[in-house]
Amino acid sequence: MKKGSKLYSIATMTCPQCQESHMMVANPYRFSMMGEVKNKCEVCGLDFKPEPGFYYGAMYVSYGLGVAIFVTIWASCNWFFDNVGVWTQISLVLIALIGLGPYLYALSKVIWANIFFSYKANATTSR
Repeated sequence: MKKGSKLYSIATMTCPQCQESHMMVANPYRFSMMGEVKNKCEVCGLDFKPEPGFYYGAMYVSYGLGVAIFVTIWASCNWFFDNVGVWTQISLVLIALIGLGPYLYALSKVIWANIFFSYKANATTSR
């Protein structure tokens, strides 16, 4: 992945503007700060919370990620394995969504921020 692309920022969960500093306060699986976004970027000073309720739209992104995981598991069970029961499929989807839940919550916020903020090559020097 090339630095400067939105995919790089999403994959590394870094600031969409400078792509140097991490957006999350802590690991998404640390339950005391699960999915908590920093207030500002330490490198370029970008305000990660430009207005109250900015990350409410990330719910739609999270929903889309959940549907993508459901469809992937369902299609894999039906195409690649014979005689997989409905309850087995439901169990696999639930295990995957519960296990990946904190990561998807944080990832949806990073994707949402990347929709609204763009990369600036000189963001680290303009501060």
